[in-house]
Amino acid sequence: MWDRIGENQFAYVVTQALARLFPQDPPCFMARTPHGYHDVAKIRQALTAAGFASISIETRDDISPAPSPRDPAIAYCQGTPLRNEIEALDPSGLEAATQECAHAVALRFGNGPVKGRIRAHVITAVR
Repeated sequence: MWDRIGENQFAYVVTQALARLFPQDPPCFMARTPHGYHDVAKIRQALTAAGFASISIETRDDISPAPSPRDPAIAYCQGTPLRNEIEALDPSGLEAATQECAHAVALRFGNGPVKGRIRAHVITAVR
């Protein structure tokens, strides 16, 4: 599972850009759902409570490459349930939100091919 959003650069930059675009009700799907359950101690505790005895949690860092800043913006804004939150806030604003996120990614990582750090926890548990 993904680590906290701050450890996953593209997701973080997109979330921050959308918070600036929609300050009254920032879309927070990424922080809440894929990056919301990241506390290794709580995960280990939940697995133990569920009856798992052999638990291994390995945190892995990697780099996510993209051909352009627009690619991660499209991926997050249009290719995840984050899209539903954007469209609920502004039914005709998906493209503007995507452009704003692409601009934010470009400001942080440049205008050509981009690379962002990603971090996840790989969990193995056996009963």
